[in-house]
Amino acid sequence: MFSTRAFLSCVGVVAASLAPLTAQAQGDLLIAPTRIVLDGRQGGEVILSNIGDSEATYRIELELRRMDGNGALSAVPREAANEKETAALAMVRYAPRRITLPPNQPQSVRISARPGAELPEGEYRVHMSFTAIPAARPVTQGEDPQGIEIRLVPIYGVTIPVFVRHGRLEAQVSIANPALRAGASGSELTFDLIRNGSSSTYGEVVIRKPGQAEPIAVTRGVAIYTEVASRKLALPLSPEQTAALRGPVEIEYRELPENGGRLLASLTTTIG
Repeated sequence: MFSTRAFLSCVGVVAASLAPLTAQAQGDLLIAPTRIVLDGRQGGEVILSNIGDSEATYRIELELRRMDGNGALSAVPREAANEKETAALAMVRYAPRRITLPPNQPQSVRISARPGAELPEGEYRVHMSFTAIPAARPVTQGEDPQGIEIRLVPIYGVTIPVFVRHGRLEAQVSIANPALRAGASGSELTFDLIRNGSSSTYGEVVIRKPGQAEPIAVTRGVAIYTEVASRKLALPLSPEQTAALRGPVEIEYRELPENGGRLLASLTTTIG
């Protein structure tokens, strides 16, 4: 008699990108840093740590993603890649591509880029994904070998951007169209970040009253990638923040403090 056991896995993929912190955790996987910038002369590395209580295996791959005008990232099939995306995939090298980690054990992934001699100046980007591979479940003695068993197996992953900057690059940013509006769960401050130039930008938005050091609100990890000329932000506000915004306010877009805190754009306006 022929006996079969079918395992149907309902797989949930949880991906995280452009996190506002220097380390990103998902499931039992902790990764630092959350973004890599290469200039072609030296490589970088990402540290993976298994913070769970059992051994875990992770698969490491390169992906393509594009940003839209609201800051959302969507996956791009390789067959739909443009010239810059194809070049990015070709020049980024990394090792290893699969890691098995005991509990509380870190390991590094080495990353490098090899720009070709004829590569045009510009910023090139891929996204590196780290996906947990579920452990095989052994058949327990005494289990009924007939029928179908349905198991829900969540697959956790983290995705970070890897940039290759080739040549002299620059970017300018301005802030426009601020407005206070009602959102799905309360008030929101909306405005546009308008980018020009050959480089993406990354930083934090700080909102404060003129002359006051303490900010009303801070939003970290705000990126504008080179495929978009502007990005619309909608920052949720508490009732206290909404009240504090009335009247003159300053909106600043800065590099993160750990990256120097350079001012990228600012706007002084009045919120009615």
